[in-house]
Amino acid sequence: MPQEIRGESTAPEGAIGIVVSRYNDSVTGKLLRGATDTLARAGVADENIDVVWVPGGFEIPLAAQQMAESGHYAAILCLGAVIRGETTHDQHINRAVSLGITEVALSSSLPVLFGLLTCDTLEQAIQRSGGNVGNKGSECAEAALEMISLLDKMQQLREA
Repeated sequence: MPQEIRGESTAPEGAIGIVVSRYNDSVTGKLLRGATDTLARAGVADENIDVVWVPGGFEIPLAAQQMAESGHYAAILCLGAVIRGETTHDQHINRAVSLGITEVALSSSLPVLFGLLTCDTLEQAIQRSGGNVGNKGSECAEAALEMISLLDKMQQLREA
């Protein structure tokens, strides 16, 4: 039987960084609360969570990159909400942010989680930030904890 390696939802040794967009803050504030509540339940102390607010979704990757380059964080959560308007502006923002977050994760070898809601309506965003569809901020925090643990286990295997 093949060896399986899975991450666990336990508090990491290092700090967790969270980048959150002020734009659509009625939604992003709920994402942030979901993330911090999930981290607290896992045993992450408040002093090990740093929250950086940026003006909008487009600014998330740069702040995440600065956090990653600091060497201080075990993972970075990126939280925002881009809601479709009357133009295609949302599509350009969503594409740029998703590519930027991916680039930060791959270049830093850190878990950099995509918690950007890309919704057609405000109602959808509300549902995904603590409504009937869960809370994407909480999901990001859970994924961050698992990825930190998983990468630690993979590193131990490489060193063995």
